[in-house]
Amino acid sequence: SAIDFVDGYRSSRLPANMIQAQRDFFGAHTYKRIDKEGVFHTEWEEE
Repeated sequence: SAIDFVDGYRSSRLPANMIQAQRDFFGAHTYKRIDKEGVFHTEWEEE
């Protein structure tokens, strides 16, 4: 746990992708991708 905390400070990209996915699923939030320019929103549920 402590080493993960230290690694977070040394990393150029933090593992926040799961939090972004949850925010996008439960609301109209958007996210950025590292492989494409722009802002994205995914329709997770089929109606």
